[in-house]
Order: sequence, then structure tokens, then C-alpha cells
Amino acid sequence: MRLSEYTDYTLRVLMYCATHRDRLVTIGELAEQHGLSKNHLMKVVNDLAHRGLLETTRGRGGGLRLVAEPDTIRIGDVVRATETDFRLVECFDATTNACTLSPACRLKHLFNDALSGYFKALDGATLADMTHGPAVIGSSTIAPPAGRRLVGRAAAPRTRQSTRARNNT
Repeated sequence: MRLSEYTDYTLRVLMYCATHRDRLVTIGELAEQHGLSKNHLMKVVNDLAHRGLLETTRGRGGGLRLVAEPDTIRIGDVVRATETDFRLVECFDATTNACTLSPACRLKHLFNDALSGYFKALDGATLADMTHGPAVIGSSTIAPPAGRRLVGRAAAPRTRQSTRARNNT
């Protein structure tokens, strides 16, 4: 699953505004800071203002600022509001489902559980969690698929010969 650029930009705008709550932020500043198009950012800011998350002031000396408290803005809610499609597989949409496996397939349930877990994690985080304190990179470990190991991360498996050789020394 991949988030759209629109959702990415939305999260960036919210995070930037949350870290600069003491002043107005400009579209130009956001565009320069993130290397994004002003036109795209204007669409994002307009949407966030309509949702009541940002307050905008036009004209000279204008800008935008976060209205809601960062600890009240759940990341999951932002993602749900900005993404348009969470159908991970065809059978998620009953109107277009043409899969012949649907009556007996368990894959849909697996993906549905995965999507639920995804949103559970996003709903457990707020904008404040994403902006307060130093960023921690690699704070969680992603396990490799069952039956596989990460190359270069785990020691090579022992063989009988190496075990025997070690016992004889």
C-alpha cells in the first residue's frame, strides 16, 4: 500500500504548521522547505482550511496556522480524509468484484485484518506524536516474512560440520 502524494503533502503541511505554532506559515515557505509545488500546496491548504484544521489569512503579512491542538489530530483520520481508495484487492468492492474465488477465499479476510491493523497503528498516533521531541529513526523492527531471514542481519546458519568442528576444539 502506498499513500498518494496528496496525503504525503497534507501530512507535511500539518507537521510543519504544528512545529511553527508561534507564527503564520506561508505557502512559499512550505514550498521551499519541502521542495513542492505552490499550486499543489494551495490545494492541500484549502482542503485543510475547509476541514477546520488550518486558519488562513490572505494578503500581505498573511499565511496559515494550525487551528486544532496537535494532540487532537489523529494521523489515521487525516489519512482516511485524504486517501480515495483502500481496496487492497478486487473483492473489497462488491460492485466490481469479478473474482471467482470470492465465495471460499480467505485472502480478503487477511488483507482486511492487515488494513485494520494499519489503521489501528495510525489511529494510535497524533500530530503531536509526530512533531514533539527528537525523531527516532528505526524505533520499531519490521520482521521478515515467515520462513525468511533478513540478509546481512542474522548470523549464517550453523552446519553440522561447523558444529562438529567447534565441539572438537
